[in-house]
Amino acid sequence: MSTWAIVPVKPIYQGKSRLAAVLSQHERVLLNQMLYVHLLQVLQDVQEIEEILVVSRDSSILSTARQYRARTLQEDGRINLNLALRRATAMAQIYAASEVLILPVDLPLASPEDIRTILKSARFERGIVIVPDRHSRGTNALLVRPPGALEYQFGNNSFEAHCRQAHQKGLEVRTLELPSIAFDLDWPEDLEYWREHQMNPLTL
Repeated sequence: MSTWAIVPVKPIYQGKSRLAAVLSQHERVLLNQMLYVHLLQVLQDVQEIEEILVVSRDSSILSTARQYRARTLQEDGRINLNLALRRATAMAQIYAASEVLILPVDLPLASPEDIRTILKSARFERGIVIVPDRHSRGTNALLVRPPGALEYQFGNNSFEAHCRQAHQKGLEVRTLELPSIAFDLDWPEDLEYWREHQMNPLTL
């Protein structure tokens, strides 16, 4: 079994624009860097993951990835997350990956144990393991076996879209409720909630 983790990352100066009302650009850049490095460290601690692949159009992001011995894929052309993930998945397929795990970068509470829980839940030959955000609208983790079995539908209501498509394709669907993965930093109220509860391992 060859598992690849795919991490799409926006340019370091563009991420977390929805927090502009409560964080300066410098603070947002620091937050983006912290979240990114945190996820790389988490993934490195999961021995079951054979390769980490970072896809971004930001050369500094890709440079940091290589420092953590991750593979990199330069995103180009028009900005399209699903297209970038398709390209990354094709790269994993070339290297005979058995499954891919898509993770966004803004998961401050993610731990190696969470990742292992997702991987252990994939007890099927063809299917997906999906972790929704805490509003059950977005997709905060998506494991697909085999790679390419599902067309990515990241965007509005992606959780429902991914589940619906998987059922249509005859794939097994396993939904996990993982509070630590479900929590992402997207809106000012998320940041406030995080600070109020002194959530670790990251602090800002």
